[in-house]
Amino acid sequence: MAKPKTKAELIEAATTNYENLLEMIANRTEEEKSMEYDFSGDDRKKEAHWKRDRNLRDVLMHLYEWHQLLLNWLKNRDNEQKRPFLPEGYNWRTYGAMNVEFYERNQDVSEEEALARFKASHQQAMRVLETFSDEELFTKSFYPWVGGSSIGGYFISNTSSHYAWAIKKMKAHKKNCRH
Repeated sequence: MAKPKTKAELIEAATTNYENLLEMIANRTEEEKSMEYDFSGDDRKKEAHWKRDRNLRDVLMHLYEWHQLLLNWLKNRDNEQKRPFLPEGYNWRTYGAMNVEFYERNQDVSEEEALARFKASHQQAMRVLETFSDEELFTKSFYPWVGGSSIGGYFISNTSSHYAWAIKKMKAHKKNCRH
């Protein structure tokens, strides 16, 4: 799927990947549900997230937490304060540690609760997305507090692209379960 360039394309991409992710979740085998994610046997999977996330709950809570970052950051639209996207103490070089913090603080959340939170935060993000025009979403620096990026880019990263990442991870887990 090509990178969205309009609000309609973004809504379609986010919705399609969201529905595909939910379908994958619903169609898991018992083995896929019970087997811990383990990608240590694949030398190509070097990124930290391949070691971090051990089950579907971890993946869903990761998506949920990033939705929260997006939703909180977009509150700047109303007050136009320049506020970084990432929480204080993190930047784009150190956000891996933030992801570990998300992982650690959500270990007591059940898979069912993680799915409910993810679904609710997706709906919140989509409702907020609807309030923006194409120009607001895809014009770089339309809002001064965004910096040199576009709000649409943040929506893509936190919805359609992030859901594609989760689908890729689930497919890799499914493949591991067959071996």
